[in-house]
Amino acid sequence: MINVNELSYTYTNTTRPAVNGLNFHIERGEIFGFLGPSGAGKSTTQKVLIGLLRGFQGRVTVFERDLSTWDSAYYERIGVSFEVPNHYLKLTALENLTYFRSLYAGETLAPQELLELVGLENDGAMPVSQYSKGMKNRLNVARALMHNPELIFMDEPTAGLDPVNARRIKELIKAQKNAGKTIFLTTHDMIVADELCDRVAFIVDGQIALIDAPRTLKLQYGVPNVRVEYRTNSHRETQEFPLTGLGENPAFLELLQNGVETIHTTEASLEDIFIQVTGRGLS
Repeated sequence: MINVNELSYTYTNTTRPAVNGLNFHIERGEIFGFLGPSGAGKSTTQKVLIGLLRGFQGRVTVFERDLSTWDSAYYERIGVSFEVPNHYLKLTALENLTYFRSLYAGETLAPQELLELVGLENDGAMPVSQYSKGMKNRLNVARALMHNPELIFMDEPTAGLDPVNARRIKELIKAQKNAGKTIFLTTHDMIVADELCDRVAFIVDGQIALIDAPRTLKLQYGVPNVRVEYRTNSHRETQEFPLTGLGENPAFLELLQNGVETIHTTEASLEDIFIQVTGRGLS
């Protein structure tokens, strides 16, 4: 779906590239996560891929066609949910969606149907100026999906959402994947990436440090131990055992007879791995 070769981009009046020599590809039907802290180059890469930034170095192909050769027909095939909402604030949500719907040549979903997808079905007549940040973000997602795009770009799609609505948006993203859509997801939320992405790329200072599937990374960088919490003399204690040979470990088997409360594998989180690989945090 997307091929990126030696992509670099430097903003005007700066000398240091915002992204420098990026190489990656995204398969059709894949959720690909672009993960990194603020200023790492995530949004710059996305802006290049959606055609907002020209004058980049390297080669980018989308839908097996050089990005520089696409005209406005490109936007009939892609959807974009920006991190910063960009709606007409004096208009209602329904009026916003009706207007943007008119810009597409192909078939689109009805505005009310889109609002139902993101849990705003009872707020369509409200001016968007009265929406919370999370509501504006959900309206962004609705707008990105209105023309049934094959390729969807999502920048921090769960930012500002409460747990219930964050779950709704994540389930909606999974449904898009199940319908055969390809999703390019930029985020610094490793939990969201772990739940949704088939593969992730770690980007720091404009360069990609690693690309792989979350499960593969956790198996590679995690410690193969089991952590057991138990009580002894009214105190909670914790002990770890090697996963190899666990069923024949006398100390572990003995502990099972004495009030075990929880047992967990010591799997590394994506955030742990990111810090280990890049030497940087996500803030």
